[in-house]
Amino acid sequence: MAMTLPSLASPPAFIFSLFRRPTPNSSTTSETTTSIHCSASPSQPMDHPHSKKRVAVCGGGVIGVCTAYFLAKKGAAVTLIEKSSVACAASGKAGGFLALDWCDGGALSSLARASFNLHRSLSEELDGPEKYGYRPLTTLSLTVTESQTSTSPSRGSNSVLPSWVDGPAKSPRTIGSSETTAQVHPQLFTKTLLNKAVNDYGVEVVIGKVERVGGVEGGRVDAVVVEGGRVIEADAVVLALGPWSGKFEMLSSIFRVHGLKAHSIVVEPKEGAAITPHALFLSYYPAQGGKPLDPEVYPRPTGEVYLCGMSSEQEVPDNPEEISGDPASIQVLKRVARTVSSHLGEGEAQVKTEQACFLPCTDDSVPVIGEIPGAKGCYVATGHSCWGILNGPATGAALAELVIDGHASIVDLSRFSPARFVQRRKV
Repeated sequence: MAMTLPSLASPPAFIFSLFRRPTPNSSTTSETTTSIHCSASPSQPMDHPHSKKRVAVCGGGVIGVCTAYFLAKKGAAVTLIEKSSVACAASGKAGGFLALDWCDGGALSSLARASFNLHRSLSEELDGPEKYGYRPLTTLSLTVTESQTSTSPSRGSNSVLPSWVDGPAKSPRTIGSSETTAQVHPQLFTKTLLNKAVNDYGVEVVIGKVERVGGVEGGRVDAVVVEGGRVIEADAVVLALGPWSGKFEMLSSIFRVHGLKAHSIVVEPKEGAAITPHALFLSYYPAQGGKPLDPEVYPRPTGEVYLCGMSSEQEVPDNPEEISGDPASIQVLKRVARTVSSHLGEGEAQVKTEQACFLPCTDDSVPVIGEIPGAKGCYVATGHSCWGILNGPATGAALAELVIDGHASIVDLSRFSPARFVQRRKV
């Protein structure tokens, strides 16, 4: 029987994957509500022997929330500042796919492995299976060729293909086991973690647009100025602005972050209990020919199924609430759904959500995590592309160590430093 996760005030949201993820390394086979506290008095100055380090975290997506959580857990007095609402953009519309070793051999390897394991421990701490749908997955790759007539999939006696995949699927292959791949509901994960940070560690949440960071001219930050004139004093500032990093001059003057617009739908089959926990990575050949597409399919414990694909670089709008899906891209995903499985087609499933989000991408495809050159006490965390939900916990834990202890031990952050862009300009 499908489990029942808490309902959301807004429709559930779903994926993060939208451009093709790297293939695995061949050598490895109850609604959560967030309290918002607004304090009128500033924190005690840092020269007080018993004062906490005051940290302003800007951005209420998964990266900002993970950073706020681990900072507060280490004893910092944290204010989280979000322009719109928590997990309102990609962190609420992602697929929530997690992989242990798919980034092996690249810059993200240690970050991804540490974060995958942190997801597991956070699930134990926060009751992830019930609160935000954490569960291990079997992950398959397969080829699907769209045609005007439905054909049965090729099934051998040892086929790994689940019974609900009854479309024209070929060449199924296991690319992730329950030990190496898993999932979360990203919006519920983000809100559950923030709820814990607020209620147990005193994180304050402020809704407002960050206009600028104060004190930079003197070499060290001392505040964040929010639209309307409110000044939030801080001994350190973390900018976790996702694709909106490219619109923040302090960051855009050092490196470029562009937005990849990715589309997704969520469908609810009538027979949700028949949909087993198998994530699907497709090579999908449209009936009209052309290059294959790379959609992805993620069943959820709720009985819903999330599908994503169809991405392109576009200008990021100022307001995340203005983002909507392109009709042609949404229609392609609906065709994918009914081609892959009769359970997901019209008449057998209800389309609950049609949406799009922007993934934050850097020119070298490596996230930017670390202290900003020339701005002591000001840190950045952005550019996680399709791996933001996976790498949120380790990014937040490493930044908390960097801010509080002066160095990160959980992950070596040197390769992610924003200083790399300054160094390249000098060459």
